[in-house]
Amino acid sequence: MAVLRHIAWLAKLCVSGPGGLVGLAQFVAIAVLGLIGVRVGVALIAWNADFYNALQALNVAGVLAQIRVYFGLTAITVALHLASTYLRRQLQIRWRHALTQAALDRWFAGKSYWHLRDRSEDGLDNPDQRIAEDCRIFVDKLTDEALELITKIVGLVSYVAILWSLSTFPLAFAVAGFSVEIPRYMVWAAPVYVALATLITHGLGAPLKRLDFEQQRREADFRFALSRLREHVEPVALAGGEAAERSVLARRFAALASNWHQLARREVILGLFSRPYLQTVLTIPMFLALPAYLAGRLSFGGLMQIRSAFQNVVTTLSWFIFSYKDLAQLAATASRLRHFLAAAEAAPSDGMVGPRIAEGTAFRTHRLRLSTPEGRPLGLLPELEIGAGDCCWIMAPSGFGKSTLVKALAGLWRHGEGAIERPTSPVAFASQQVYLPLGGLEAALAYPALPEAFSVAQYRQALAAVGLDALWTTDEPAWQRLRQGLSGGERQRLALARLHLHRPDWVVLDEATSALDAVAEREVLARLRAALPDAAFIVIAHRAPQGIGPCRTLRLADDGGADASLLAQDQEPAVR
Repeated sequence: MAVLRHIAWLAKLCVSGPGGLVGLAQFVAIAVLGLIGVRVGVALIAWNADFYNALQALNVAGVLAQIRVYFGLTAITVALHLASTYLRRQLQIRWRHALTQAALDRWFAGKSYWHLRDRSEDGLDNPDQRIAEDCRIFVDKLTDEALELITKIVGLVSYVAILWSLSTFPLAFAVAGFSVEIPRYMVWAAPVYVALATLITHGLGAPLKRLDFEQQRREADFRFALSRLREHVEPVALAGGEAAERSVLARRFAALASNWHQLARREVILGLFSRPYLQTVLTIPMFLALPAYLAGRLSFGGLMQIRSAFQNVVTTLSWFIFSYKDLAQLAATASRLRHFLAAAEAAPSDGMVGPRIAEGTAFRTHRLRLSTPEGRPLGLLPELEIGAGDCCWIMAPSGFGKSTLVKALAGLWRHGEGAIERPTSPVAFASQQVYLPLGGLEAALAYPALPEAFSVAQYRQALAAVGLDALWTTDEPAWQRLRQGLSGGERQRLALARLHLHRPDWVVLDEATSALDAVAEREVLARLRAALPDAAFIVIAHRAPQGIGPCRTLRLADDGGADASLLAQDQEPAVR
């Protein structure tokens, strides 16, 4: 029942998304085409009697007429199939768009993508696969199986009615001297036959859901390892880490292959029953009707007609058997996707106790003590107040948690206690590791704004301010080649160029110039300060910032102590 609730909840997201009413109309249209297909199937059952009776009677004209009827019904069937397939594809992309949008909304809301980054132990690994692959699989399987189920239910009523009208003869036999007669036995044989097969199928195929769930996870882990290697080819190559990387990839592929073998074995076990069932389901009806035909109660055409009707009943009832693997995949995908989306919804307020965040006119902290996710306490930060236009250099011993402090000031870190007040005006964070988004140079400079937010003149001016004039290009392929060869210092300069474009009121620099030498640092920071004369700067670094002007220094110690002093421009203080 839990799986059905998951499927219903996800289906509601599909229907309630953009173009929901159009999607419902397409769904109904496809269902109507399926019902027309059922009517054609009923006509084909009647055709069996007419054709084989004409054939038995050597009625040439009748046979030729029935051949024409057959090709006419076939043409209708093909047209219905093509129209249904086209509409189904349109519906699938529409609902996939709606479900993907819902997933992205939850993943980005409250920065859930950040809070969920280290939750692999909860089964929340590979969110990229959840959003890209699972949304696609769910919509494809849902539309295929739901539409087929509707068609099967309506078709079953029609086919059973035909089989009932044709099964006018009983099955008579003796057991232990008693005479037994089963009226219309062809009707009762179908559900009994399928019910037994369904129980066997479920018993043999039950582990498929778990194995498919695990296979998707291991496939994603392997792809992630490959993607990570691609993103870090330079440090791996410099370190000669090929053997270590191959070892990681080999372990992940071995895990993938191990589950794959289990999945393959279970599919073979299921196939030992389902494949013979599929092969014989079209022949068994004739064997069951043979007694009536041999007794002269059925004509040859009647035998073929009742055979066709029985086949349709049995194959319709066997939908669960034939679709078992797809249904198992649908169930596994729905469970994964529901778990991920529920976690994304809860991530921004999942009950973790952390620093209280409030809005104000400055950065202020009160009895702030941060800790690791495991609960290990970091240094106690003394009372801190940084007002508009101020400059503060925060220094601390290695391992104190300076980068963690930056995350706390950004409102991201929720491990610890105390309170943080953050200004409501724009705050820009620049860190040691620079993120370059997909797209051209304009996208890299404008981030997180869109490229069209600034003019070409503004882009070129920002690059000139950080000494990267030679990088300017509007050709995206050329930029992609250039970005591969950017040094760490050039990446940090590019991040500082963004500040020239966005002109924030508050700037937090977390080792943002660590890859620059003292002369280059003084030059770019002096230009930045000149461009942002009224902005407040919070600099977290091991060395004193150069070129930024008078800056208050706050030295933090593990015992919670702190020294505050005024650092004059270009003066290097003694570090305790």
